[in-house]
Amino acid sequence: MNATTAGIEGSGVLEGAVVAVAGAAGPAGRATLLSLAERGATVVASDSNAERLAEAVDAARYAHGGATVTGETVDLLDLDAARAWADRTEAEFGRIDGLVHLVGGWRGGSSFAGTSLADWDFLEKLLIRTVQSTSLAFQEALQRSDRGRYVLISAAGASRPTAGNAAYAASKAAAEAWTLALGDAFRKAGGDAGPTSAAAILVVKALVHDAMRAERPNAKFAGFTDVTELAEAIADVWDRPAGEVNGTRLWLTPQS
Repeated sequence: MNATTAGIEGSGVLEGAVVAVAGAAGPAGRATLLSLAERGATVVASDSNAERLAEAVDAARYAHGGATVTGETVDLLDLDAARAWADRTEAEFGRIDGLVHLVGGWRGGSSFAGTSLADWDFLEKLLIRTVQSTSLAFQEALQRSDRGRYVLISAAGASRPTAGNAAYAASKAAAEAWTLALGDAFRKAGGDAGPTSAAAILVVKALVHDAMRAERPNAKFAGFTDVTELAEAIADVWDRPAGEVNGTRLWLTPQS
């Protein structure tokens, strides 16, 4: 038994784990904080919106008495800031066992010809640059963990882009490629024994939550993934061997 598993023998794999969540203040982030805390993880959350982040962190703490859930604003467009966040986390808690990347956003139009390159500039930063920052900042710590996981949330549209969705789909596809490259780094580090850490992509058509249903009570949201289901799927990535999930796309919606 090494330092990362000492004291958690016989418990769930996330009991005592340290998991960072980027983009934690939205509905998916809130559900993920709750799920990870419920499974016994120490959760270190970040978001650009300090007020919403504080609300999400408080909700997770109150829902699970005794859970350690912290939050801070981090500029994930700044690699040095992301590395400082990773360094602070490892220094305070002794290890890092996961990074869940939930930073998201969407811009698009009705036609290919009407695509705005300003949308690309926005999405490149939001959906690609932040993935680059978190993966580069957390790779070494995740590799030191015997259960390290990097989890990216992506969209089915990355594999089948539509005319008006070019900027979004291309950004998601680039983020997926970057994450799969991280997975290859984990594979190579594992050598003949196989990887002990993994980079995995969870693919959804789109996400839905209770507020959306309340706003559109007659909508069917066909093929959408509820944020609570997503949160459970994120936590479940730790239940599977690293070699099984590393470098894979795990579909939560029917593959198109």
